[in-house]
Amino acid sequence: MPSLRGPSRVLAISGQHCSTRLTPRPSPVRQQFRNASIQSTAAARPKTAIFFPGQGVQKVGMLTPWLEAFPSTATPILQEIDEIVGFKLSDVIQQGPNKVLNLTPNAQPAIMATSIMIIRILEVEFGFRASERADFTLGHSLGEFAALVAGGYVSFEDSLFICQKRAEAMAAATRHAEAEYGGEYGMVAIVTEPEYLRGLIAAIHEFVGHSSAGSKSESAEDRSPIEQVLIANVNSKNQIVLSGNIERIKTLVAHVRQFLGHDPRAVRLKSDSPFHSPIMKPAVAVMRRLLVGKSRMKGREDEDIVAFPGSIPCISNVTARPFESKAEVEDLLARQCLETVRWWDSIKYLDQEQKVRRWIGIGPGKVGRNLVGKEVGMRGKDTVKGGGVWAITDPSEIEEVLRGLEETESLVDEE
Repeated sequence: MPSLRGPSRVLAISGQHCSTRLTPRPSPVRQQFRNASIQSTAAARPKTAIFFPGQGVQKVGMLTPWLEAFPSTATPILQEIDEIVGFKLSDVIQQGPNKVLNLTPNAQPAIMATSIMIIRILEVEFGFRASERADFTLGHSLGEFAALVAGGYVSFEDSLFICQKRAEAMAAATRHAEAEYGGEYGMVAIVTEPEYLRGLIAAIHEFVGHSSAGSKSESAEDRSPIEQVLIANVNSKNQIVLSGNIERIKTLVAHVRQFLGHDPRAVRLKSDSPFHSPIMKPAVAVMRRLLVGKSRMKGREDEDIVAFPGSIPCISNVTARPFESKAEVEDLLARQCLETVRWWDSIKYLDQEQKVRRWIGIGPGKVGRNLVGKEVGMRGKDTVKGGGVWAITDPSEIEEVLRGLEETESLVDEE
């Protein structure tokens, strides 16, 4: 199988019908897709984006369908993952329990590693080249690490190692805030009607005392963490995520309900840390040191971790635009721990300005697909929009994605 130890330049997706006991075998559908991959050009097909999920989608046993369907490909990848992180992460993913898998130092590398395992299985089994069939890659928060691997900017080994250290630094920052200031920290999704979102964001900015994403680091200097509640993610036209002290979040939600005149739904997320808040500032320093270092990959020890340009443009969570330089990748990927994830802006940019019409989610869970679908619509085949929104979370979904890509390959956007 191709080595995992280099910047990822290819991604594979297939259309063979899969069950949990699938044994890969030649099929007319698979061969048709391989032939189409060779013939496809970016100029002739609808623009396509590949996206990856963030924390919260982890699930005990999430590797089982892939190990059962593709044992000869998946097993060596799993061994590689354990070797990189330095412990049996595979046991945590497969056996749990949930309370152990959900811990940030386990959940983040587990999700990232699962996403890359799926990519590599698809690559080895079905030969789909992302550099030929995709125009952009992006990931939600943690998912940005997988996106950078898929886009050819960072090797799998380096990205997973840095992801692990990032998770450890984030968990340590939370423990420090708890020890010094007390209180409980986490994240809460706020779901509202689209017409209320702008007013909701304005009310939160008024409550917390600032509005610019870049001011988060400064706010950490003059407010104790227990007082800080900030917008961690703007996910869609009707959902944001608040991060910080849980009691303070409850106060903020009560404030919004009283003064904004409507009752948004608040949902506690499966996270043990307040990501993308000033409490994460120590993790930024850790990330900066790591990202300017040298590769851990055998044979590339004298090379920088970040390569630029990659093979596919990758969208930054911080700017909602493609990374423009090696220095920007190093800077923004470090700052991403602290800054708001501009997911909605990223999807709008790709949909409205870049005219992306096909979206492929890779990794555990369907949260990312649903967030994308909220903005662009679950189009399926559509001669006007010319695309669809799909997710590959299980081998049984591969055929649907393959057929969808083939059926939309020659559609023209009439907008």
